[in-house]
Amino acid sequence: MIDGFLKRWDSLGRFFGLFLLCFVLILGCNPTQKTPTTPTASTPTTEAQPSDLVTIGMTSNPRTLDPADGYEIIALNLIYNLGETLYTYKPGTSELQPQLATEMPATSSDGLTYTIPLREGVKFQDGAPFNAEAMAFSLQRFMENGGKPSFLLADTIDSAEATGEYELTLQLKKPFSAFPSLLAFAGTCAVSPQAYEIGAGKFKPNTFVGTGPYKLVDFGSDAIRLEVFEDYWGEKPTHSGVALQIYNDNSANLFNAFRTGAVDIAYQSLDPEQIASLIEGDKVGKWQSVEASGAAVNFLVLNRRQEPLDRLEVRQAIAAMVNRDAIDKRIFQGQAEPLYSLIPNTFPAYEPTFEKAYGDANIEKAQELLEKAGYSAENPAKIEVWYPSGSTSRSLVASTLKAYAAKELDGAIQLEPKAVDGATFFKNIADGTYPAALSNWYPDFLDADNYLQPLLACAKGSEEEGCSEGGPQSQGSFYWSDRVNQLIEQQRQEQDPEKRKAILVEIQEQLAQAVPYVPLWQNKEYIFAQSGIQGVQLNPSGSIPFWKIEK
Repeated sequence: MIDGFLKRWDSLGRFFGLFLLCFVLILGCNPTQKTPTTPTASTPTTEAQPSDLVTIGMTSNPRTLDPADGYEIIALNLIYNLGETLYTYKPGTSELQPQLATEMPATSSDGLTYTIPLREGVKFQDGAPFNAEAMAFSLQRFMENGGKPSFLLADTIDSAEATGEYELTLQLKKPFSAFPSLLAFAGTCAVSPQAYEIGAGKFKPNTFVGTGPYKLVDFGSDAIRLEVFEDYWGEKPTHSGVALQIYNDNSANLFNAFRTGAVDIAYQSLDPEQIASLIEGDKVGKWQSVEASGAAVNFLVLNRRQEPLDRLEVRQAIAAMVNRDAIDKRIFQGQAEPLYSLIPNTFPAYEPTFEKAYGDANIEKAQELLEKAGYSAENPAKIEVWYPSGSTSRSLVASTLKAYAAKELDGAIQLEPKAVDGATFFKNIADGTYPAALSNWYPDFLDADNYLQPLLACAKGSEEEGCSEGGPQSQGSFYWSDRVNQLIEQQRQEQDPEKRKAILVEIQEQLAQAVPYVPLWQNKEYIFAQSGIQGVQLNPSGSIPFWKIEK
């Protein structure tokens, strides 16, 4: 899932513009939705609300709540709380556990057949019973209706069949060891066969009927209301419901609403200076802040088809030159984490291979590599670095990299930041127009495979021409490695966790050697709650388990 979902970094304000100027000087010398019946985000309410109603302020409104079509973070967050999947993650962790399933799946010896026992006594929010037929219907609808995330299952599952009233059997097209994690994607949740239908494009964006602890009662353009589902099979929330106030991409209004107590909780998206201010407020006891490592990774794409990046030494020199700690502290105010692989450091398979191979801000090694490639101040390696014009954060990172290279490498690398609108950026990057680009990746499901396979696996290509069909082509690196292709398939088939981890580590080592991408930072996520609120948690996926909140 690329870009479009990390707006929190992209409106840093005049503070960073002034900072960057100083820093460089130092270095140089939906569908239409029904009218809301709950209060709007822009006007205070005069309607009495239950005292235990949890209010959450956010800046984005979901395009749809149809699980078969929702693909944005805000939509998946709500679907996560309204519905339930076969497997889910223990809140606040990446530990997989059964939800609508009662056990982890039984897998055939060839890795193609998954047999899953299902929970009994579960009802949908319209009263329909949950069983294997309903779960098979839900997965089939996800695949066949053609929504944005449909490929996740359509490319993987051959058939979904009820082989008992509470037994589901899934047949895969090919082995995939991360399949249970894929079944934790919020959009694969069970939906009522009475409320939905299968058919291309047959979506219901403004309603939701699932099995989760909340039911949707209002879905408006600036307010969403959830109430506790009284017939929920599990432990019910202790509050009466959740009201989301949408501040329509206005982080200043969200910031002020939280500071004045108009909302209990503030989440996505606040600017870094606003986050820093609220963190300071937490230190003096005004409210609470919760920090968690995010799932998004940010990196520099290097196009091996363009000079001078067709030279391995130049790509390696850039990897050695980068000062990740400075980027984090000076641009993100410590609200990001330096990253040395395409896999985030929260995963057991994470291996900081770029740190081991190049260190950080290793100017001596960068100079040595550039000299080996024949580049110097008299004959510089000139490289354009492109980014979407709407991304202030990437603009600052590109300018910082340029200034740092000019100072530390005496001009042996000349980086030239270039901006273009987002739509053009993603078209051109896949066409191979850009020699280098600042990009990011947000996973579809929490497994190391979803950081490596989409960025490194190539369906068609050669060592001479690079990748012509596959992830590296669409991401603009055009990386091709027969060895890495083999390793990706091996780890997808390997059922032994330790053996699979070893394969994943080797892939990361290959990545650090070839340098089609230079990992830069992974985001942190923040949520702020008033002093009287308890149980606020952030999942690695960025979702919030509303039912854990106590008021």
